[in-house]
Amino acid sequence: MPEVEDKRPRLQENLQQITELLRRHEIADELARDPGEGPATADAARAAGESLAELQATLDEMHPADVAYVLEALPRDERLIVWDLVRQDRDGEILLEVSDAVRESLIAHMETDELVAATGQLDTDEIADLAPDLPPEVMDDVLRSLSVEEREQLRAAMSYPEGSVGALMDFDMIGVRDDVTAEVVLRYLRRHDELPDHTDQLFIVDRAERLKGLLPVNRLLVSSLDTPIGDIMSTEDVVTLHPEQDAQEAALAFERYDLVSAPVVDAAGKLLARVTVDAVVDFIRSRSESEMLSAGGLREDEDLFASVWASLRNRWTWLAVNLVTAFVASRVIGVFEGSIEKLVALAALMPIIAGIGGNSGNQTITMIVRGLALGQVTSDNARALLEKEFLVALLNGLIWGSVVGLFAFVIYHNWALGLVMTGAMLLNLMLAAIMGFAIPMAMYRLGRDPALGSSVMITAITDSGGFFIFLGLATIFLV
Repeated sequence: MPEVEDKRPRLQENLQQITELLRRHEIADELARDPGEGPATADAARAAGESLAELQATLDEMHPADVAYVLEALPRDERLIVWDLVRQDRDGEILLEVSDAVRESLIAHMETDELVAATGQLDTDEIADLAPDLPPEVMDDVLRSLSVEEREQLRAAMSYPEGSVGALMDFDMIGVRDDVTAEVVLRYLRRHDELPDHTDQLFIVDRAERLKGLLPVNRLLVSSLDTPIGDIMSTEDVVTLHPEQDAQEAALAFERYDLVSAPVVDAAGKLLARVTVDAVVDFIRSRSESEMLSAGGLREDEDLFASVWASLRNRWTWLAVNLVTAFVASRVIGVFEGSIEKLVALAALMPIIAGIGGNSGNQTITMIVRGLALGQVTSDNARALLEKEFLVALLNGLIWGSVVGLFAFVIYHNWALGLVMTGAMLLNLMLAAIMGFAIPMAMYRLGRDPALGSSVMITAITDSGGFFIFLGLATIFLV
């Protein structure tokens, strides 16, 4: 079996090569700007030009996705130098590949005519992906350049919200009638310069463009030329999508049925477009990145080299929430200052209770968020799931509470302190399980991202709750 090439080392090599060329260009450019005259200045100017030419040649050989990777890894000034060297006929493809934050910086650097030219190279579904970031005057020019059919397709794609199947639709597809033969279809296909990407099947429609079945390309190729399409098309187990559906449902269907493409139909069964596996993969990656950022308390995708102010605006919200919860935790500790003064060991043992509770709560949240994303958590099984997480926390509390209780006894030779540690660990893990279930479920019921700030909130609750439980038990039984 041939080995799959790992492109990461090549990407790193490309990035290092481009960085080195940029450094050489910068040095040569500084020398060329020297007010002194002579051969050295001329040589420096020539070297600067050669560095840019070599850099441009390197970029021309790279895949658009690899160029996007390099742009995301460069500081803004160097990024714009590289972007200016990219051939204009590749601008649109690369804009689609870069992250939203980096795309904004590149678009802000481009003139209106450059943006119109870059967008004009793309299909209507790809233009719809860029549309939210393009200035209104650019979109007006782009719309005027499209045919009536393309304009309607673009409006249709833009009418569906992000995260829906409609936002993933691809209008470049092949539909054929069922009342023709395989020979007619093959002649029709040969009239195309090339088939649309990810064409694993043809869509069989009637005169009203209603979907009747699917014809896998491999079945078409091995069928007799005089075979009617109606005899070889598939009508059973046809997976169809609707534009209003959640894109997550489409992703699950692609995973479950190993799909390469799937038809999108309206309520009347009319074929509108298709969804392809590359769009689904992009959606899954974007969804995963969004959930990871949300869990960390970031409001949106952030350019790695964004300005200090932009990064500050993106991060401050949950830091402010965290600060408030930290004050709450400090006041909980302040209530028990007298107990801590009488038994100093409490100060050393408090972080153990809070830390383990936070980790346990984050584990529960991760499982619930994943279950919600996969559609596995419903109102019917939510109670059973809560009970299961509660029992897991109960057993973990007994096991690890006994461990930390034994630890406290060994260190401080106080069996009562060990029992308090065990009880506090048990109660805090049970609290973490309940809140780890309740937080994402509440966010989901409110129509928000279940992962949004979840780690911040569970840490705040288990910290304050852990301190209160531990110090409260210690005050009752030890002081």
